[in-house]
Amino acid sequence: MIKINNLHKKFGETSVLAGIDLEISKGEIVVIIGSSGTGKSTLLRCINFLESANKGSICIDDVRVDTKSYIKSEILALRRKTGFVFQNYALFAHLTAKQNIAEGLITVRGWNKEQAYQRAQHILDDIGLGDRADSYPAALSGGQQQRVGIGRAMALEAELLLFDEPTSALDPEWVGEVLSLMKKLATRHQTMLVVTHEMQFAKEVADRVIYMNDGVIVEQGTPDQIFNNPQDPRLQKFLNQVGI
Repeated sequence: MIKINNLHKKFGETSVLAGIDLEISKGEIVVIIGSSGTGKSTLLRCINFLESANKGSICIDDVRVDTKSYIKSEILALRRKTGFVFQNYALFAHLTAKQNIAEGLITVRGWNKEQAYQRAQHILDDIGLGDRADSYPAALSGGQQQRVGIGRAMALEAELLLFDEPTSALDPEWVGEVLSLMKKLATRHQTMLVVTHEMQFAKEVADRVIYMNDGVIVEQGTPDQIFNNPQDPRLQKFLNQVGI
């Protein structure tokens, strides 16, 4: 369903991704772990062209993009296959929760406002924020803002949801509600690629855990294999550092 082949990314002379190969099946939940600065977030941003990779290809269903040779319509087609949940929520401050969720349906999918607002209200009800539809981001807690951010990604019914450390900007009391919503999506077999420092979430929800270091995939396997029987010394050291 999703295939990433030989993906490379440099910032100046610094290599951030050094030949990533990754396949994700429909309905699979893949969690990426690793120390900060190892290329995890950059990988997500390259998948939907928030950053342009220097080399490699990305394929989601019937859309394939060569990162060295592409046209704008191919990027738009790829982005329609993905939804992105940002670390810092990235909500529009001047729009209500309902409007934030509806915005992509109107601008990307071409829905009329009435349709989009109905869909947005349905999603808000689903994520437990039905009574906050007319609230602006400033009136919402961090956890509520992030749930709206996830709702916005859900609205587009994307093939792949990309989560870039969705709880790292949250106060501890709000982390649980965001992780609960992600677990809910997992029960619906939503394909997800998640960069996170929440090891317990990775243990409980992931079908596969990937450990990245220095821009490459060092080791991957089931949560049991990665957390209980790590093979690579770099992964063993990382797990010790995070208390596992």
